[in-house]
Formats: sequence, C-alpha cells, structure tokens
Amino acid sequence: MWLGSAAYRLPRVTATLGARTPRTGSTLCTVTGPNETFVAAARAALVERADPVRAVGQQRYMKSAMPYHGLTSPELRRALTPILREVVMGSHAEWLATIEALWSRATHREQWYAALALARHRPYRGWLGPEAMALWERLIREGAWWDVVDDIATHLVRDTLLAAPDVEADRIRGWAQHESMWMRRAAILCQVGAGDRLDEDLLSDVIRPNVADREFFIRKAIGWALRDHARVAPGWVLRFVGRQSDLSQLSRREALKHVGLPA
Repeated sequence: MWLGSAAYRLPRVTATLGARTPRTGSTLCTVTGPNETFVAAARAALVERADPVRAVGQQRYMKSAMPYHGLTSPELRRALTPILREVVMGSHAEWLATIEALWSRATHREQWYAALALARHRPYRGWLGPEAMALWERLIREGAWWDVVDDIATHLVRDTLLAAPDVEADRIRGWAQHESMWMRRAAILCQVGAGDRLDEDLLSDVIRPNVADREFFIRKAIGWALRDHARVAPGWVLRFVGRQSDLSQLSRREALKHVGLPA
C-alpha cells in the first residue's frame, strides 16, 4: 500500500482526522471550502500508480478527450481507500466542495472517479439530500458519458430519490424530458437497485417520453431499468412491455432477459 510508504506520506491535518462516522448536520470543523489535503493526497496517489502505456488504451477504449493515468479499477480502489478512511470531511459543505474541486480541477479521468468515490463513501450517505442534486446534475451534464453518468444515476441520484421521494420524483420526471440525452438516461436509470422501494409510476413516467428514441444509450437504459425491476416484479414488467408498441427490440430483449418468456 502506498499510504505511509517512503514514496508518499499522508499529511497530518488535525481539523479533518479522527472522526470516522460523520452524521447529517455534523460540525467537526467550520471549513466550508474544499479539503485540500484530500484533493492533494488523491491526486498524488493516482500519479504514483500511473501506467502511461495502459492509459493510452483506456483513453482510446473510452473515447475520452480527457487522458487517463492508467489505473485499473482494483488499483483505483487501493489508491483511494486509505485516503477516504483517514481524511474525514468535517461538514456537509466541505464534502460537497471537495467533490466539486476534484471534479473541476481534473486533468485525468481517474480524478473524476475519485470525486465520485468521495461522493459515494458510505459514512457520508446521510448527506445525500436534495441540496446536492444540483451538483449531481452538473456532473452528469459535464461527464456526458456512460462511465460517470451511470455511476451517478444508480448510486447518488438513486439514494437521494429514495431518501426524499416526495421532493425528488418531479425533478426526475423533468430530467426524463431534458434536452440532454445523458440527463434522460440518468432519469431512466436512477431507480436501478432500488428493489421493492422502486416507484413504478415514476419508472413508467420516465420511460414513456423516451420509448421512441432511437439513441442506443437510451434504448439500452430502458432495457436495463426494466430488467432490473423484473427481478422484483416480473408481471409488472411484462404488462408494461406489452403496452409499449414503440419499444425497440433492444429494450424489449433486455427487459425480458430474466423473465423467462421470449422477447
């Protein structure tokens, strides 16, 4: 592990270390700007593990304008886990500001992934609320590719929606008719993993405006969202698919993959 190695040692910052489980409304410190220790440590850890040869292939595969450092997913987790554990956000505002700083200053795509890792870190789950949705929307629109959009939608947006459905359901309905295809994809996917807490009326409302869309990423998202819900409510999915005459074959095939009937 790189943490504590001769190559790099995590700076000691008394304002942010020591508390392991932040709570909603916690005021471990009064900092409202980004935690620069976290930002610097994350960036240094990514550089230390960089593989320039692999990075070229990753950038080509992902069709990314932003270069990669060349870390695999396990290497990314190993690089970030000690920092997430040791550098604790002192307030909700600091957490949001640090996510924004990592994202907006990114020179390599893994720095975006580091921002999302901080956003998704389990101790901060209680801070996922309506006040963060503007940031998630911004990251979806700026990320505009499946790797970051799907991660945001199926974790950050989903958990926010589940925590405040009365507040967020109408926002998600609006996203489903957004001019950005990636916002529409996020709306369709944001209940993946919700299980029996999924709002079927909302799922129907976000899919229907997009049923006739021929864009691959929309058709695939519809199929994924329905396939995931079919694990819980196969009958509902069968009836819904049967009523959608304009549903693409891709969406239909994906939706019924685990239902046991021909698509």
